[in-house]
Amino acid sequence: MAQAKAGKRKKSRAPSQRKGTRTHAGSTRKAGTRYWSGRVTRESNALDLDNGVFTWSDPKRIAASLKRSAEHSKRRKTDPYRSAMSMLTFYLNRGGKNLPQSRKRVLERAKTELRQQFGRA
Repeated sequence: MAQAKAGKRKKSRAPSQRKGTRTHAGSTRKAGTRYWSGRVTRESNALDLDNGVFTWSDPKRIAASLKRSAEHSKRRKTDPYRSAMSMLTFYLNRGGKNLPQSRKRVLERAKTELRQQFGRA
């Protein structure tokens, strides 16, 4: 009679012990990581944004801060207006359905104000 190999069997891990979790597309990611768009907002290398700039309630203040950041940045790849507007639009799009209507209104007004401050309105 042939002797069976006495190898160790791999144990399956509990869901909380798995190294990666499946996403809807079938790819894996580390447990606990969030969306790439959140990382862009936090760690953008193009503009040095003031803390909480998108939570402010004054559209003029938001626009002025974005303009100041864009004009002083040495790392941006395009003109200051485009960098500032791109960051604001990116944040608005990222918020999507989760952004309250009042917040969207303030940020849309900030876009209008940003255009005026750059003389493009």
